[in-house]
Amino acid sequence: MNSVINEEDQYIYKTLKRFKLVDIRDNYKDLIEEASEEKLDYRQFLIKLLQYEDKGKKERTLERLIKGAGFKCENTIENYDFAFHSYRHKGKIMELASLDFLKRSENIILIGPPGVGKSHVATAIGIKACEAGKRVLCVNANEFIDELSNQAYQGSLKKFLKKLSRIDLILLDELGYLKMDKEKESLFFQFIRHRYEKNALIITTNLPLERWGEIFTSQLAATAILDRLVHHSHIVSITGESYRVKGKPREARNNEPRS
Repeated sequence: MNSVINEEDQYIYKTLKRFKLVDIRDNYKDLIEEASEEKLDYRQFLIKLLQYEDKGKKERTLERLIKGAGFKCENTIENYDFAFHSYRHKGKIMELASLDFLKRSENIILIGPPGVGKSHVATAIGIKACEAGKRVLCVNANEFIDELSNQAYQGSLKKFLKKLSRIDLILLDELGYLKMDKEKESLFFQFIRHRYEKNALIITTNLPLERWGEIFTSQLAATAILDRLVHHSHIVSITGESYRVKGKPREARNNEPRS
């Protein structure tokens, strides 16, 4: 009798593995016992199996998407302290977190001094996108532009841009801490043009838009890039004290160097 049961178990295990029903494969014995205790009929038991597998697949997909996005930390909307800035931006940020902008392939530009929570908000929206099953990439702006330059040098820029086009949302963090030369400026313009009205983009920057001439070779170049970037975009300017040091005593904050 035991040999028959073992053969049945082996068949069940191998078949579920072949069909890639991972969660059912690893837990079907416990699920059978639970179904017996709960006196489930065949239909109810089948639904229970499917729900278990569906839940597991969603969790694994989310884990894979978050890992692939490259977030520095997993900040969420739920742990963002809106009260610190007197709830000034809560309505707009919650609207963006609904991901309607993503459906319309719109951009978000988060502007403000260091430490006010721009990267937190960008990451939180990115995680919401992952939860919705979207592919996300989070990268430092300097490193990203260097990579564009590297791909161009290797003759693989076109292939790289095509790969990026399959990513639903790209987060470029800390744009403004560099001065581009004409080559990098041209590559960045190609990237913006390639995503224009096709895929969404979030940019965090310490510079207001009227000062973007400091990033590029001229105000004329900045205008050409902003023309595509700002069209169909949401601009959120976050001002106030540093979100990072909100827990420090005021005396300690006052003694810190300003950036």
